[in-house]
Amino acid sequence: MKRFWTEVTVDAEGVVRLDDRPVRTPGRVPLALPSSPLAELVAEEWRAVGDILDPREMPLTGLANAAIDRIAPAADAFAAGLAAYGESDLLYYRAEEPPPLAERQAAAWDPLLDWAQSRYDVHFEVATGILHVPQPPATLARLAEAVSARGPFELAGLSPVVTITGSLIAALALAERAADPETVWQASLIDEAWQAEQWGEDPLALEARENRRRDFDAAARFLLLAR
Repeated sequence: MKRFWTEVTVDAEGVVRLDDRPVRTPGRVPLALPSSPLAELVAEEWRAVGDILDPREMPLTGLANAAIDRIAPAADAFAAGLAAYGESDLLYYRAEEPPPLAERQAAAWDPLLDWAQSRYDVHFEVATGILHVPQPPATLARLAEAVSARGPFELAGLSPVVTITGSLIAALALAERAADPETVWQASLIDEAWQAEQWGEDPLALEARENRRRDFDAAARFLLLAR
């Protein structure tokens, strides 16, 4: 799409407007954001468009579209799918060897688990290795409740954080401001960073990490401003 607008504004209902016409989602619904700060960030993406609109440069708009068109009509089912990540969270599975890696994991991951145990009154089963370890049904139920309590826009931001980091618990800590984005990001990189230290950095892996970081940063901003 070529740029056809001059002015970008946000109206009193949080709808982003182009020359006083509402931006619409692919489903033809007005693009209304739940908070003024988030609406302004989305509006900035539209202001930054050059001659040609490139959706890849507008991640917050994309997340808003998903919240409205895809998540809101089936929020319960979407939340249930996201809560399933609590069954095999990254933070549960620790290295037995070498000790320095195990120590790094514990230093980064234990505080997040401790927070979740206190916040949700649950218990986690932590193990060494990669074999699946079942979590208590009560724990899974409480995590599912914590996810399902969130609205479509929060779920839209939460989802990429979970899938990029591999941790529902870390994503919930971010959503509740018990951990900042940098802490969550670094916690997700413990194993990858260790491998890079031992064997050297792979250029393709570095590029993939940079792409993930860009998506993570956008999702974290969206999540923190979605209510």
